[in-house]
Amino acid sequence: MTSSGNKTRIAEENPSRTPDDTAGVQVMGIINVTPDSFSDGGQISNENALLTQVEQMVLDGADIIDIGGESTRPFAEKVSAEEELSRVIPAIEAIKRNFHIPISIDTCKAEVADKAIQAGAGIINDISGLTLDPAMISVAIRHNVPVIIMHMQGTPRDMQINPSYDNVVNDIFASLSGRISWAEEQGLSRQNIIIDPGIGFGKTINHNLTIIRQLKKFTSLGCQVLVGHSRKAFIGTILSIDDPQKRDEATAVLSAICAANGAAILRVHDVARTVQAVKIVQAVMHGHQDNRS
Repeated sequence: MTSSGNKTRIAEENPSRTPDDTAGVQVMGIINVTPDSFSDGGQISNENALLTQVEQMVLDGADIIDIGGESTRPFAEKVSAEEELSRVIPAIEAIKRNFHIPISIDTCKAEVADKAIQAGAGIINDISGLTLDPAMISVAIRHNVPVIIMHMQGTPRDMQINPSYDNVVNDIFASLSGRISWAEEQGLSRQNIIIDPGIGFGKTINHNLTIIRQLKKFTSLGCQVLVGHSRKAFIGTILSIDDPQKRDEATAVLSAICAANGAAILRVHDVARTVQAVKIVQAVMHGHQDNRS
């Protein structure tokens, strides 16, 4: 990533909540600094493009920015820690210099998470559920940061090859419950655990829909629930929309359903539509101060 001489952007007038705030559903904006992401790969080629996208997300109401430097799309190949670091560290440092918003690092590598936190990230988003790198739990405990533990059947390279469950919700619930217990035994506070049922990670279309329909069950684990459904292939299949960037309206509909069903954090590409969806859900469920029609 190279700088393009951008002016400093400060978002102090729109301070963000932290992940342990229970005031409402939080929106996590996705920033991929990868050349091969399924939805927006290669779009961020320099610092100015990065900061422009982050600025728009902040203005649209994002609570958290999630930075990823390795594609986790189906059949994606791994990249080295060095390559991943070269992508995410400059991005995190640039965001930290220009904005006051929590940053999440989307990685399965302890080295990347460690250096990302040193650069300014404050949340670890591990799609492997702390299984791929044994050192990840130590990084989280040492830095005392929240960790998103996601469920995935298989790996990105094979997860969509005939995924199967006895009962998808019960099986994922049991798996996440086990990961929570293990993490607590290692010394990670439950307060610092966020769970993600892993929409699209080793699931069929009906698995994904069942998870969303029964999302409330996961809230009984006593951790905040994150849902990452944005622009995913099952939406395109249902609606016959091949272009991932044309799935944002449907993503917002699912965001509303997830918010109503207990999601605490929604990880999305289009922040504006999701913020609107969440506001409508909150107004329906809790009322609105202005009673005018």
